[in-house]
Amino acid sequence: MSITMYTYPKCGTCRKAKKWFDDQGVAIQEIHIVENPPNKEELKKVKELSGLEWKKFFNTSGQKYRELGLKEKLPTASEEEILDLLSSDGMLIKRPLVTDGSSVTVGFKEEEFQSTWG
Repeated sequence: MSITMYTYPKCGTCRKAKKWFDDQGVAIQEIHIVENPPNKEELKKVKELSGLEWKKFFNTSGQKYRELGLKEKLPTASEEEILDLLSSDGMLIKRPLVTDGSSVTVGFKEEEFQSTWG
């Protein structure tokens, strides 16, 4: 099972998630989410696998989210508009985004990591 984790090195939550994987002895492939954000196809796939709504994929506490006024725009945005936003700027994506091609977690909650990746 190959696990891919989209991370931002300065993100404390990403560091906690990486440490969790290290502590479990699980090797992961880390991808810098700002330098290499997931493309539209990857985003569609992780959303489908996760069963989550699009809003859960946004870093709602991020500066960029607020600057763009996405709280007001997202409820009426089309899937294509959402994919354009997320694929164009990794800082808009809630992190870490972790997938192995069949499971997905967004953000880091130890209990969720344990049940999904443990």
